[in-house]
Amino acid sequence: MHPARIAELLQPFLTPCHSESGQRPGEEPAVLSPAQLNHISTYIDILQRWNARINLTSIRDEEEIVTRHFGESLFAAQHLFPRPSSAISAFSALKDFDVDSANDQRRTTNDHITVADLGSGAGFPGIPIKLWAPEIAVTLIESNHKKATFLREVIRALTLTNINVVPARAEQFPASHPTLFDVVTLRAVERFTAILPTAAALLAPGGRLALLISSSQQKQVHSALPNLIWQPPIPIPKSANRILQVVYAHHDKNHNG
Repeated sequence: MHPARIAELLQPFLTPCHSESGQRPGEEPAVLSPAQLNHISTYIDILQRWNARINLTSIRDEEEIVTRHFGESLFAAQHLFPRPSSAISAFSALKDFDVDSANDQRRTTNDHITVADLGSGAGFPGIPIKLWAPEIAVTLIESNHKKATFLREVIRALTLTNINVVPARAEQFPASHPTLFDVVTLRAVERFTAILPTAAALLAPGGRLALLISSSQQKQVHSALPNLIWQPPIPIPKSANRILQVVYAHHDKNHNG
């Protein structure tokens, strides 16, 4: 797909919208670089080629792939890793959240931030997040070996660095890789409710769990993770019921229950 068309389709997902009042005055939509757009175009080509052999996504239309997969993933990326000019406003929009804790969370750079994408599948949202914030370290956890091989091919084709594929079930990961992460992401995983405690257990103190879910799944999340700190859900553009739900681990892990 032509990069210009990709940019056009992604624009609604990259428009700042930190509160119910919408875009703040003076804020402009984020612009992806030509290199980022070319990477997305290459990624789509690889995805379509592999999708003919293994079931990576039920969506076959390229424009829908851009809006449903890349749009949602990049929408999460800009909220998790806001660019410097919008970082303060993104954190100030948190409701019922301790301001001092938020300031502790915010960094002037994303260097040394670690992200784990559980059940990465076709690479969403993990790889688009990496394209948005190349300086972060990303671990893609995917138990299906064919999908893990696909992820490695995308990483090679896009010449991405500091991104790793772990072919393991999420439940097995903490024991085999005793690492905690600053951010853990979940999107369209099987056994969603069962995997939530595992995802929370992978969070470093003060870390963030970012869930790309339908609004109907919120009650399940609350029931599974009652002791985390909740940010108000953020509606995803071009969707009737999809949301980004971010929850924070306490700085003292013993509070997580």
